[in-house]
Amino acid sequence: MAPQPAHQKFFENLSGAGKAIGVLTSGGDAQGMNAAVRAVVRMGIYVEAKVYFVYEGYQGMVDGGDNIVEVSWESVSSILQVGGTVIGSARCKAFRTREGRLKADCNLVKCGITNLCVIGGDGSLTGANLFREEWSGLLEELAQKGEIDEEAVKKYSYLNIVGMVGSIDNDFCGTDMTIGTDSALHRIIEVVDAIMTTAQSHQRTFVLEVMGRHCGYLALVSALACGADWVFIPEYPPQEGWEDQMCVKLSENRARKKRLNIIIVAEGAIDSHNNAITSEQVKNLVVKSLGFDTRVTILGHVQRGGTPSAFDRILASRMGVEAVLALLEATPDTPACVVSLCGNQSVRLPLMECVQMTQEVQKAMDSRKFCDAVQLSFENNLNTYKLLSHKKPNSELPKTNFNVAVLNVGAPAAGMNAAVRSAVRIGITEGHKMFAVIDGFEGFAKGQIKEISWGDVGGWTGQGGSILGTKRTLPAKYLDEIADQMRTNNINALMVIGGFEAYLGLLELSAARERYEEFCVPMVMVPATVSNNVPGSDFSIGADTALNTITDVRKDEEEVNIRREKDTLMSLRRCRCTCLI
Repeated sequence: MAPQPAHQKFFENLSGAGKAIGVLTSGGDAQGMNAAVRAVVRMGIYVEAKVYFVYEGYQGMVDGGDNIVEVSWESVSSILQVGGTVIGSARCKAFRTREGRLKADCNLVKCGITNLCVIGGDGSLTGANLFREEWSGLLEELAQKGEIDEEAVKKYSYLNIVGMVGSIDNDFCGTDMTIGTDSALHRIIEVVDAIMTTAQSHQRTFVLEVMGRHCGYLALVSALACGADWVFIPEYPPQEGWEDQMCVKLSENRARKKRLNIIIVAEGAIDSHNNAITSEQVKNLVVKSLGFDTRVTILGHVQRGGTPSAFDRILASRMGVEAVLALLEATPDTPACVVSLCGNQSVRLPLMECVQMTQEVQKAMDSRKFCDAVQLSFENNLNTYKLLSHKKPNSELPKTNFNVAVLNVGAPAAGMNAAVRSAVRIGITEGHKMFAVIDGFEGFAKGQIKEISWGDVGGWTGQGGSILGTKRTLPAKYLDEIADQMRTNNINALMVIGGFEAYLGLLELSAARERYEEFCVPMVMVPATVSNNVPGSDFSIGADTALNTITDVRKDEEEVNIRREKDTLMSLRRCRCTCLI
């Protein structure tokens, strides 16, 4: 007999035969929800369970009838790339009452559903957990009313709940990323990239308002991704006198011939006195204080719209599979769980512990304990943004007499320039001298090395390719020349940003340490390749952008095919009309 494939062996003890799984989306929509729905359906069918759509979220569960429908494998075809949620989402006041939950219980029992996968925010998941806790009591009440029999009470005695967080705000504790966040960031960055050309042409300042009434993640990370000059978020109100500090920075940028200033404002931004900071206020301040030509762009629901990014499609698909596995393995004593992302792994965490932690952030905000709120949410991202966007005065910088060379090796990959910018600015902040090497190891051997300053890497974040220049050439045949250049420039450390050639190059330099004292220095590689083939790294710089390019091309092909089909139909209609005449 031929050996079973590994995935069959893994799932052979996880049969879903005789079980029914309901999947619903609740709360605000988020790109990637459909990918999660698709994964739940297909994984459920794969393990031989029945799978049901619950249309319109909890409202559909309460209303029952045609809102709860068994689905097939084909039911979720061609929804992976569709934004929003094809099964609908609605706010439901009825489900907040015991009477509403009683109706929902009855509707689920009629379909034999005792496994529920809920895709939504913390409010949706909290409601699901309450429903689970009340389940047995609701069954008994239904039996007393004669709506179900005692056999049904025994057969459907407990409800399993697994949650997945769909939210563009990334405002749920316990997961590194929620479904929809990456796509929303893509929308923001696309707008910034589009604005940059017109802003640079006219030396304009742009104030960009993004979503985030209670959470500033989108504003902060988009500011980090596009190198914004200033950012306002609810969790980190600016200090007293921020108006003058911001205007001084914008003036310094203009003095350095920087033609573009970007300020990002979360819609829930506040100052230290809890007063709102609006995009219009920021614009008026810049115009009044500096006289700069300043425009406001409010993104609104554009951030929720469009197709999901490659990352969100993959994240949602992996989470959907894990959610079904969690439902199959659950017992009456298993607490409700939420599928989360930790590093690059899908993990299960106790649902209510994550909800309580999320609520702690809001409590900290309400109590004006902003440091606690930041610490509970995105402290590392905030610290990184501050380090990379605000240069300390030279008098405050330490002096280490440590020289670091940065170079790109291998094929260009999107994000290489952002990595160089970060390395240079962090190095300068630590008091090191930073040197840029042009054209990889080949340029190193030719002495194409120059000191690079904080301002030299301004605006590099959104640039594609490699500004330093990159080649696939390995260092083996240039060892003498490279060692000589390291000695001449007193290079004390190497940072190589690149793909598999960079990996091989550092191996060659390491192997040559016995013969060359110059190579006995710290050497670090940052994986940057669309191929994502560097050992030891789950994800390389550039791989995500390449995946998104592929999905965009696929989307364009589908749109062309749809247009062709429409043109063909129109031609047939015209021909039919001509024949009739």
